[in-house]
Amino acid sequence: MNDRVIFMGSPAFAVPSLRSLTKEFRVVGVVTQKDKPKGRGRGLASTPVKREAQQFGLSVLEFDRISSPEAIDGLALMQPDFIVVAAFGQILPPAVLALPQFGCVNLHASLLPRHRGPSPISEAILCGDTITGVTTMLMDQGIDTGDILLAKTIAIESHDTAGSLHDKLASEGALLITDTLRGILEGTIGPSPQDNFAATCTKLLRKSDGRIDWNREAIYLSRLVRAMNPWPSAFCIYGTGALKVLTARLGTEQGAPGRIERIDGDAVVVGTGQGTLDLLSVQPAGKSAMSAVEFLRGRRWAPGFQFS
Repeated sequence: MNDRVIFMGSPAFAVPSLRSLTKEFRVVGVVTQKDKPKGRGRGLASTPVKREAQQFGLSVLEFDRISSPEAIDGLALMQPDFIVVAAFGQILPPAVLALPQFGCVNLHASLLPRHRGPSPISEAILCGDTITGVTTMLMDQGIDTGDILLAKTIAIESHDTAGSLHDKLASEGALLITDTLRGILEGTIGPSPQDNFAATCTKLLRKSDGRIDWNREAIYLSRLVRAMNPWPSAFCIYGTGALKVLTARLGTEQGAPGRIERIDGDAVVVGTGQGTLDLLSVQPAGKSAMSAVEFLRGRRWAPGFQFS
């Protein structure tokens, strides 16, 4: 029937795709990252994909290295027609790429070749893109360099955060992945090479990437706040503690970089290198989220106080 699928994925982004594939194809195995310690208690936590697979009663495989002989032999025994990959977190070796009859199909959360790599959603917002999308491609040995199969464009709204855009792309990706496999089997789609000269690459996000540099222009910082929400969160320093900035909007005034100019209704107006940024909601270290106005009024402050 040519419908045997091995699915590889780990985070929440991959869950809708797994769910979609189970409705139309035979998912003969699910490969995901091993359980990892999480939280203050450091108890082991399964990936969202593993939890979803277990609900469907699917066979779950966890390998330290997908390139190990154990992994390759185990996958070969499943005789896959397709291997579908969505945010798996490991690079597939040539021996795995060669296993499925119809190749390894990857779902990527951007319009390739733009924003290759591990952080395409945050990067699209940070760059000020007005559109993004999801792309399926036939995998090769590079990182997101394989031939494109299908793509779906999605608008980036002015209020979108990395979290809200993630959910939209995950839903659209679930539809695209089944359309892709169906198109391959029906012979209605074929691979198209990427334009490597148009490619851009992203890096793995670190907590430090959320640090607000008040010397940057306000329009960039407003994108930074959205791009780092929910993780790692944009933040600045107030006194000796870190302050997460959860939501903000582009202001209409001018002010010195990092200086609190005033409270304006529901916002704390802060100067930047160009323009002002209106802070709406924040989260002090070790405390719950609150409005920026509530946070500031709970402390002794005066116009001219400096964030760093």
